[in-house]
Amino acid sequence: MIPNKLKDLWAAGKPTVNGWCSIGNPFTAEIMAAQGFDSVTIDMQHGALDYSAVLPMFQAMRASGVTLMARVPWLEPGVIMKALDAGAYGIICPMVSTAAQAAEFVSYLRYPPLGQRSFGPTRVSFAAGANYAGEANGNIIGLAMIETAEGMENLDAIAATPGLDGIYVGPADLSLSLSAGRLPPGFDREEPEMINALQRIAATCRTHGIRAALHCGTPDYAARAIGWGYNMTTIGGDSRFLAAAAGAAVAGFRKLTDTGEAKAEKGAY
Repeated sequence: MIPNKLKDLWAAGKPTVNGWCSIGNPFTAEIMAAQGFDSVTIDMQHGALDYSAVLPMFQAMRASGVTLMARVPWLEPGVIMKALDAGAYGIICPMVSTAAQAAEFVSYLRYPPLGQRSFGPTRVSFAAGANYAGEANGNIIGLAMIETAEGMENLDAIAATPGLDGIYVGPADLSLSLSAGRLPPGFDREEPEMINALQRIAATCRTHGIRAALHCGTPDYAARAIGWGYNMTTIGGDSRFLAAAAGAAVAGFRKLTDTGEAKAEKGAY
């Protein structure tokens, strides 16, 4: 089986950067995978896509050599196993709030005797190389998302779950839950209570010998997170990159040609 490069990088003490795909298109995914990310995650939870888009996106990204991952919609065995069979080397599972849920999640990732994953790696048996059945348990990464106040209460027990590779922090939902709706959802939190929570998660992961990952909005914040002890950061995705680049290009044109909205309206009269 082709080794999981994320595991090799982490074992060498190197932080990794993850890209995010929310647009259900193989060409968009191929472009993302060619930009130098260590891993790219397809968002099956909130992305504008379904399984029929996931498999060709994995196919389009295979040549890049990046580690391919998926965030599944929920803690549900069928979709987790199907994403793995399609070629995912890592699964991010949302809304894990208890140790029992974390253990359930891990069981869906591993073949017996370590779990209850059903055998049928239709595509990945070709994409991942020889002896997939014998080596998948040691190569597949499972990251449980901490996004709720209950999850923070059970953080230590979740992090201690045997077979769990790490915790992936969703700051938007975590902000909503910890503040009981007082804070708006969003990335790159600056509130002291949120920074304390993020640092606590990283420290807890270190204590239990697992990895900590954080969804960020900018490279600057991602670098801060690495300084706090995070091993992987996501610094944006296809839809946000597209919007940001297009918006910047249009704004630059408007400024250089003096055709902003106010000027255009003035000239119309």
